[in-house]
Amino acid sequence: MNLTSEGSDPNSDLIFVNFNQDCSSLAVGTKKGYKLFSLSAIEKLDKIYEQDNEDICIVERLFSSSLVAVVSLTSPRKLKVCHFKKGTEICNYSYSNSILAVKLNRLRLIVCLEESLYIHNIRDMKVLHTIRDTPPNPVGLCALSINNDNSYLAYPGSNQIGEVQIFDTVNLRAVTMIPAHDNPLAAMSFSSHGEMIATASEKGTVIRVFKVPDGCKIFEFRRGVKRCVQISCLAFSTDGLYLCSSSNTETVHIFKLENTKDKPQEESHGWMDYLSQAVKSSATYLPSQVSDMLKQGRALATARLPNSGLKNICALSMIQKMPRLLVASQDGFLYIYNMDPVEGGECTLLKQHKLDGSLECIQNEESSVHHDGPLVQPGGVASYANTVRQHDDGSPDSSPGKHLPLTPEWGAESFANVLRRAGGPQGALFTPSDVVGDHNSVEVMDGNVHRYMKHHPGAGKEITPSLSEINKNIVIQ
Repeated sequence: MNLTSEGSDPNSDLIFVNFNQDCSSLAVGTKKGYKLFSLSAIEKLDKIYEQDNEDICIVERLFSSSLVAVVSLTSPRKLKVCHFKKGTEICNYSYSNSILAVKLNRLRLIVCLEESLYIHNIRDMKVLHTIRDTPPNPVGLCALSINNDNSYLAYPGSNQIGEVQIFDTVNLRAVTMIPAHDNPLAAMSFSSHGEMIATASEKGTVIRVFKVPDGCKIFEFRRGVKRCVQISCLAFSTDGLYLCSSSNTETVHIFKLENTKDKPQEESHGWMDYLSQAVKSSATYLPSQVSDMLKQGRALATARLPNSGLKNICALSMIQKMPRLLVASQDGFLYIYNMDPVEGGECTLLKQHKLDGSLECIQNEESSVHHDGPLVQPGGVASYANTVRQHDDGSPDSSPGKHLPLTPEWGAESFANVLRRAGGPQGALFTPSDVVGDHNSVEVMDGNVHRYMKHHPGAGKEITPSLSEINKNIVIQ
């Protein structure tokens, strides 16, 4: 992800961030240099290397090797290939225009300019072939398969419609042209085996997956209908069973690549199932645009980012033997989510790290033991448990009948922590009464949280929210 075209943020040094080919490390380019981090654990970012003598707008690492390709803002036409462990420069090349992207696999190094592509042999860095007079490609959009047997290069075949040109970098010949979309391409990515390519257009509503090299469409997913977005990244899982997509919205989508015919047939249990089957069976009689929409797959899982309107990249990786979703954002953070590969649903935010490698405590201070659960966002209001934790110094205590202050920012779970911290006799009823138009109460019975209720004055009834199950049976210590 190159941020040089996004405008300079005076409060951020971040210029470039990208995962390596197998998502085992993260490369970060800044106004001061570049850093490489290991992604072997979720608890922290282990810094592998740091260089701080020039502004770096592109840094690409070859798998887990010591070879990196870097481009600086001060010399945007010059590519340097370095051995970072030895601190030596292997070679450098200068080009006619600014370098927009660099792609690596174990056989080839690709340099993308706005209207040409250079294919280097990675062993001796000799130029093997040059693809000239390509359609204008101002963002340097291209993709390179990381598989040696299917070392394909993909690049836009038009700047008016979404044509994908597939080029064989081993035999140095054009393979096929895929008419992927009606609008210009915005993102594309190969699977790890090089047998599939995923594409998205500037419209951003539909993601398609094609077989390589024949170009047959095998999957089609609908990211959304209501609004067009700028998809910035597509990435397959290593096994090729999942595909993630990130955009300038706050939602990251994960799709499962399975054919409908491969799914086990489920019994129909309700009128909605019968209606769904009826709609699908009648799809052949509907207009093509409607029937195509009905056939498009939907996301298996989603993840929510704290910000929208920012550029980001995503990846699916196995970390500590568990599937994880990684999102590196323009806001300067790496977000790590847990993913359920079977049930899907909402992904849980496990950890977030600053991309500059600095340590920042953002996990809940109430627990020093790591757990796969949502994080407390930095800068939030102090928890209600902290407010009444000390009741020996004149602060409000938690004895029966006492009214304890509760602000709207504090949720039911925090109030349950009050009971854990302060304790309470059997049958105690804590009623915080400072919330305007809404009173909450928790009843303690037999050492457990018996009920969590919301009282609405004038409504004449108690409403038990869904969080009641979360607060139920919490043992008071």
